[in-house]
Amino acid sequence: MLHLTAVHGRTARRERRPVIAAPLSNNNEHRINDRIRAREVRLVGPDGSQIGIKPLPEALALARELDLDLVEVADRADPPVCRIMDYGKYKYEEAQKAKESRRKSTNVSIKEMKYRPKIGAGDFDTKTKKVERFLGEGHKVKVTIMFRGREMAHPELGKKILDHVAEEVGEVARVEVVPKLDGRNMIMVLAPDKRAQAAQAKRLADEAAAAEQPGDPDQAVDPDQAAS
Repeated sequence: MLHLTAVHGRTARRERRPVIAAPLSNNNEHRINDRIRAREVRLVGPDGSQIGIKPLPEALALARELDLDLVEVADRADPPVCRIMDYGKYKYEEAQKAKESRRKSTNVSIKEMKYRPKIGAGDFDTKTKKVERFLGEGHKVKVTIMFRGREMAHPELGKKILDHVAEEVGEVARVEVVPKLDGRNMIMVLAPDKRAQAAQAKRLADEAAAAEQPGDPDQAVDPDQAAS
């Protein structure tokens, strides 16, 4: 539409700019029902079936007949793609998925186990079993060697212990950060190795199954020989 405006005694024409639909917001909200602005849409049914291109009023009517919502799922397509769905249920399920994802990421943390360069065999075994348990639960483990006084002059002792730890848990873990000095400490980070853990579980299951099998009857002891 054109508007006439007087400018310095002359009549100038000013053209009204067309209204441009605002893009979807960045918070993952979708346009639904009467908020959809397209004249026609590519319609997808509630079961995922392709219904085809429909005028917006007809698409809205189909959604209302099913007591569902018309949701614009791809606003940049030409024409935009809209799906008939229960939008409230959809948002609830998405929120539950996000919550579960946050819960899993929170539960997987980095544990720490500290050793001394002169640690005894008993303490070493106890700590290393805890490291293996953490790895089996899906956690990463930071292994720290704490040096004191003159022990700093012999970092090779700490390296030897870290290598020993890595060797002991090698069936369930991999070294993610190799041993390195960090101030007065030496650290190493271990991460769970899913493939190695699966292989170990299969090996243990095979060993358990083999132990439950009866012995070879050909090797059974003759009662007369046993009596003699």
